[in-house]
Amino acid sequence: MYSFISETIVEFWGVLTEMAPYLLFGFAVAGVLSVLISTRMVEKHLGGHGFWPVFKSSMLGVPLPLCSCGVIPVAASLRQHGASRGATVAFLLSTPQTGVDSIAVTFSLLGPVIAVFRPIAALVTGILGGLFVDLLAKKDGPDRFDSANMNSMTQNDKQGSKLMNALRYGFVALPQDLGNALIVGLVIAGLISAAVPDDFFAGILGGGIVSMLVLMLVGIPVYVCATASVPIAAALIAKGISPGAALVFLITGPATNAAAITTIWRVLGKRTAFTYLGTIAVMALASGLLLDQIVGSSVRTHVAHHTHSMLPSWFGVASALLLIAVLINAVVIPRFRPKATAKSGASTPDATLAVGGMTCNHCAAAVEQALSGVVGVRSVSVDLGGKRAEVFGTNLDIPSLRKAVEDAGYKVIEKH
Repeated sequence: MYSFISETIVEFWGVLTEMAPYLLFGFAVAGVLSVLISTRMVEKHLGGHGFWPVFKSSMLGVPLPLCSCGVIPVAASLRQHGASRGATVAFLLSTPQTGVDSIAVTFSLLGPVIAVFRPIAALVTGILGGLFVDLLAKKDGPDRFDSANMNSMTQNDKQGSKLMNALRYGFVALPQDLGNALIVGLVIAGLISAAVPDDFFAGILGGGIVSMLVLMLVGIPVYVCATASVPIAAALIAKGISPGAALVFLITGPATNAAAITTIWRVLGKRTAFTYLGTIAVMALASGLLLDQIVGSSVRTHVAHHTHSMLPSWFGVASALLLIAVLINAVVIPRFRPKATAKSGASTPDATLAVGGMTCNHCAAAVEQALSGVVGVRSVSVDLGGKRAEVFGTNLDIPSLRKAVEDAGYKVIEKH
């Protein structure tokens, strides 16, 4: 038992030191993007119909570090401001699959081929899905998103310098979103590396389409963010899963989420929702088969020996320690801080809603924005960790509050 635990810790630390420099770089670039790319700019360039809005929507979504929940309010804003169903779905498809942070981590753990192949697959998936939606789902759903779904994807409207906003987003807000999932992903990778014999999965699942279908069935219902999925994929490859099958998991896990699918179904129609899921499934399998034809077993060799790491070991250790400090500041310390009171100054909320489906800061912001638009609401305080929203106001209509949350793509579990 002791040897198993120690081996798990060693594997955990090895993966952490390998990915930390690239993840920190990804956080920094994500912070810069957060102040350079505003929702208004996105709306200006992605509105309208036809091929180019679909292409640009998919292209812009590739580097943005948004999960499949966080992308919902941004897509909602696009839709309300004139983007076609196809452009909206293209953005919904390509964005959660990758981001600058996950691309950097993919480069460190899986090598340059998959680091390039993965965003290209996300781009093509978004384009094809968007075009299919424009062609096949023209009559589905209402004409536009409800205004309750409006939200900003960046922090550009906050006070302070752009540099501080970039640092705050890249090294506080984004790690808050990814921290728990990233730690879980690293632990799972360590457990797989320590507990599973080499080539174990190759003997059970074999190669080709069978293993891809199995990982697709695992990836669709089990949500894991684009960055946290990488160490798990690396561990699976090291234990016998083909790179193509691992890519299927890298595509389906981050791109599918109950809140996103529910919102697409409600707002864009069931045909669009089926097209969304079908596009992910088909493109994941096609991408996996193509990747296996391109790379063969070379990725497994890279994963097993970490031949790609060209950074000195001390730099990896220093980066890992810095990343741990960032995660502690973003994830652990806020749990011990006193909860902020509402802007209204009231100590007791006039209504409290337990909200299901919130997984990140973008989710919390979307719920806060939705509730703030209800008549009678003065202010809203959303507790992401506690999965609840405290509403302050007068003559509050509880059914209206519930509807606002549900229209934003989330679920009210109970009310007090």
